[in-house]
Amino acid sequence: MIVYEVNLDIAADAFAAYREWLDAHVREMLALPGFVSAEIFECREPAPAAGRRHLVVTYRLTDAPALERYLREDAPRLRADGIARFGGKFNATRRVLAAV
Repeated sequence: MIVYEVNLDIAADAFAAYREWLDAHVREMLALPGFVSAEIFECREPAPAAGRRHLVVTYRLTDAPALERYLREDAPRLRADGIARFGGKFNATRRVLAAV
């Protein structure tokens, strides 16, 4: 099992629209091969900067090859959609975690 974590720093004035888009985006991700589940969390500690909101999305995937396929074949298109819609209103960082 692989966990793909996406940390999102979002401008407060775009948060409602971003959150609505994110729900659809997560559903699209879960339709991809190898994606098993996803959860969306709002980060409370440490508190985000004034005028910002911070979400963390954790996706569970079956294995590393599923993540590699996503990164190679789907990530560029899906990431571009968020950038086209929200531009500089958000930043995303990502981590990959594996059970030990």
